[in-house]
Amino acid sequence: MVSRREFIEQHGATCSNWNWSWSFVNHEKRFVIFGIWQDGHAEKVGLILHKHWETSPKGRKNNGYGQAIEHIRLIEQEGYGLKTFPMVGAARNPDEGELSASQITYITPELTDARLIVLPDGWYASHADDDFETIPEAVDEEFWEGESFKVVVNGYERNPDARRKCIEHFGAHCQACRVDFGKTYGPLGQGYIHVHHIKPIHECGGAYQVDPATDLIPVCANCHAMIHRRAIPLTVQELRAIMQSQLTTIDPHEL
Repeated sequence: MVSRREFIEQHGATCSNWNWSWSFVNHEKRFVIFGIWQDGHAEKVGLILHKHWETSPKGRKNNGYGQAIEHIRLIEQEGYGLKTFPMVGAARNPDEGELSASQITYITPELTDARLIVLPDGWYASHADDDFETIPEAVDEEFWEGESFKVVVNGYERNPDARRKCIEHFGAHCQACRVDFGKTYGPLGQGYIHVHHIKPIHECGGAYQVDPATDLIPVCANCHAMIHRRAIPLTVQELRAIMQSQLTTIDPHEL
């Protein structure tokens, strides 16, 4: 089994001290690596650095904290990328709380591109290609998708590049109701949006080329669900018209 140091060095990254470092950096390729603790179940957003980790429960300064803060600065101010890998640790000391230090039991030597999320208690990572979708709908500069693979029912492959291109074109807000989760929830909601496939993939007959600006469109989870309430999905324009008609029938006293 590859050691953590061997794994990190394979990716050209280094640190100040291999014994106490929590984070690592590759200055040549401009990215930072953090481990994410896998405590029982995977999260959409994983903790990489907590503000309480500056000192141990016994009041000792944690040497890795200052270096980690510098690596966070490289991401926030210098444009470095963020990559993460899963770690599993031994049981934490119950007398010191769930945020106490834990010895690494093993790591999964796989790097995943991630997005930094800053919350009041610390710094979190969300997978950069996380599409946040729950509706089974929805790309190499030519975007192809739709090859089916067998689960219990047919699922359809999606290329995360198409999602990114779609959001770059439209922005990360709902094209039906205009909600922007970043403006409403701050960093926690930044980039959270579904991407609706205008023509259902299962109707496309296999792999086909996708234009992210005409075949895909960002919508919020609520609007995405409403689009699929009908057997033949509503268009975004039809959904807008429905919402607009409701605005004209609402009793002002109900507001």
